Amino acid sequence: MNILVTGGKGFLGSSIVHRLLELGHKVETLSRSGDSEKNSDVTHHQLDLSKKVLNYKQFEGIECIFHTAAKAGIDGRYNDYYTANYLGTKNILRLAKDIGVKYFIYTSSPSVVFSGKPISGGNEKLSYVSNRISPYSHTKALAEEAVLHANNNNTLLSTSLRPHLIWGENDPHLLPKVIARHRKGKLKIVGEGNNQVDLTHVDNAVHAHILAFDALVEGSPLGGKSYFISQNEPVKLWDWLNSIFQSLNLDTIPNRISFPKAYCAGAFAEFLWKILRLKGDLPMSRFVACQLAHDHWFSTESAKADFGYEPIISMSAAMKKTLPWLRSL
Repeated sequence: MNILVTGGKGFLGSSIVHRLLELGHKVETLSRSGDSEKNSDVTHHQLDLSKKVLNYKQFEGIECIFHTAAKAGIDGRYNDYYTANYLGTKNILRLAKDIGVKYFIYTSSPSVVFSGKPISGGNEKLSYVSNRISPYSHTKALAEEAVLHANNNNTLLSTSLRPHLIWGENDPHLLPKVIARHRKGKLKIVGEGNNQVDLTHVDNAVHAHILAFDALVEGSPLGGKSYFISQNEPVKLWDWLNSIFQSLNLDTIPNRISFPKAYCAGAFAEFLWKILRLKGDLPMSRFVACQLAHDHWFSTESAKADFGYEPIISMSAAMKKTLPWLRSL
């Protein structure tokens, strides 16, 4: 099948591309950046999806789209997230409809149901986020709604996957940023330190996407539905991070801050960054305070029932696989 992967140069997108090639599919990628790797097996399109696609001819023959491209982060202007995540998704959906794409798999996030409160064993009945505390969460929720609303069994079949905290070798965000922050002495345990969270090794995230792709056929339950994806092994966040630090011969985290103080500090930092137009990452935000202090783990029973998702690599095996790379950083 001819498949287009948006964000195909990113962490998850490139891993999906690699697996699709192994399965014998013809793959094309799309991103705002050029093709520095020059992979002869993959056609790359350099395109800004925040703008309407004018040249449809270059995408003729595409039968399926994996839409992994997104703007992630905890700070920055809401409009930037809205443009990249929502308008970008609307534009790729419009392209899909106009060129006759049959299958559309969207990479969403559990943060689309962020409420600021702990979530334990959450399922797909949870409501979408209704506030803009996290521009990323709110705009990803808008985008997911658009994807699911576009589902039509006669033309375009669409589904949405919500992998939680993707990690593994070559991860450019999660663990490298946490480790770098810890090395600088800027990491503190937020709250009691007993909160449990879901994580998803990149191998499991890719596996879920391929399973959904195989199962997304006319009459299947996937059309117009979203699914949580995880490792199915919630961990105590701070114990897990400290175990990683010890494996890297780093000290465990010595300091703590209460959740109310962290939340207030986040609100104050957001205010300063907005008023003074400061550059660089926020030291804390209200969203991050909630994520670091609260439980947030989800049930994958719907994904198991509808397309057979179960993790193919355990937390212990995933960590054993990832540690050599972390030590090399």
